[in-house]
Amino acid sequence: MTERLTKYRKRFIEEWFEFNGTGMFLIICLTYIALLFVKRVFIIDSIAAFEILNERGDIWVFDILYAVQYLSVPIFLAWKWTWTTLTIWIGSFMFGYRLHFNQLWKMVMLAEIVFFLPEIVKVLWFTLFYTDPDYNDYMAFYPFSLINLVDYTQINPKWHYPLKSINIFELLYWPVLVLGIYFLSGKKLIISSYIILSTYVLFFFVWLLFYAAVY
Repeated sequence: MTERLTKYRKRFIEEWFEFNGTGMFLIICLTYIALLFVKRVFIIDSIAAFEILNERGDIWVFDILYAVQYLSVPIFLAWKWTWTTLTIWIGSFMFGYRLHFNQLWKMVMLAEIVFFLPEIVKVLWFTLFYTDPDYNDYMAFYPFSLINLVDYTQINPKWHYPLKSINIFELLYWPVLVLGIYFLSGKKLIISSYIILSTYVLFFFVWLLFYAAVY
């Protein structure tokens, strides 16, 4: 297993990790913007309340909000990746792994592709299966998350975001980060796991508790 990972690591570093970071950043941002646009056109606009607003000519307020959301995508992603990278970089240094910050940032950016999946699932769910949601149903839904196991209307709203954040895709993101650390460092896979658990995963749960506390 270790020899196979070593082989993949060499191919990863030598053949395609040296991709254009700026180009990948633009592709990911444009993909998120496209997904936002699709959700707006095929889901939000079909919700009865928004149809009424559109008929009254009052939908322009939400048009402005969505325009701001489109423009904020690059800012939010850059902020998210920078803090994630900084956290993991400090943890790697504490475990004796000296990684280049720029390479680690590119790895974190590449790992973000995992989160395309829930956005695509959400679009498919509301366009093919649950075709007549209200806005609260839409906002509370996150594919394969803990919030789907409860009636969101019966719990305190402060727990909606934490319950949505704990989902299969987030759990998949963790081993992707572990493999990223392993590929970049070439050290032990188990240590790479400890780094992610003691940095990103720890702060992930700290953030959720903080959010619920200050909501």
